[in-house]
Amino acid sequence: MANLARIRGDFPTALAAVPGLGWKGRHYRVLGDVHWPHADFDNAITAFEHARAEAEHHGAAGERAIAQTRLAPATAFADPERADDELALAHQLLEPLDQRATTLLAQVAGLIRDAGTDHDVTGRATLLRTHIDVAGLAWLTPLLETALAFHHAVQAAHDDLTTAIGRLREATSTGDYAYYAYYADIAHFMAARPLPMPSTTTWLDTADAVRNRWHNLVTARQHHLNRPTSG
Repeated sequence: MANLARIRGDFPTALAAVPGLGWKGRHYRVLGDVHWPHADFDNAITAFEHARAEAEHHGAAGERAIAQTRLAPATAFADPERADDELALAHQLLEPLDQRATTLLAQVAGLIRDAGTDHDVTGRATLLRTHIDVAGLAWLTPLLETALAFHHAVQAAHDDLTTAIGRLREATSTGDYAYYAYYADIAHFMAARPLPMPSTTTWLDTADAVRNRWHNLVTARQHHLNRPTSG
């Protein structure tokens, strides 16, 4: 129920369900997945760290790798320098495992870490999009397109950003993953653009608070890279 509510963008219902999940329901991982779309990375990172520690306590190597890899995008958005270490550990934990989806997620985290730089983010995203399509892992597509939108927002590449948002809306408008519409909201928030239609997302905070956190994240990355800030 918690994951279905989160996928639909009903975050209060998802959060309310977390306490009843327990270890078997991956409560800390779900909690992190609730917090990061709000750009609440302090709470998201703490939740994923708890998920990793709990998996280690239970001797669950696969879940430990998943939790660590979930931690990587959160740190990549908030602290790209720390993300180097978190990604290195994620790849180390994934190496002996056969976790295709989680390995691709780690690569998306690498794009987020490098957003705004000249590290061929767009070319890598194009290749990764192909790998995701071939693997049939469509649930990763919205995050990939959000990573690319973040990159274009930091670079103030407005036309490229418009294209990325279009792909993101297409990816979340039909099929099994149509309910991930909050990713498109996030892309608009990053760019300080108005939503083209009323949102179906129910945030934990006001939409303006979430919008400000995401746009401030773009501005912070621009400062970090000594780029001109967008409006």
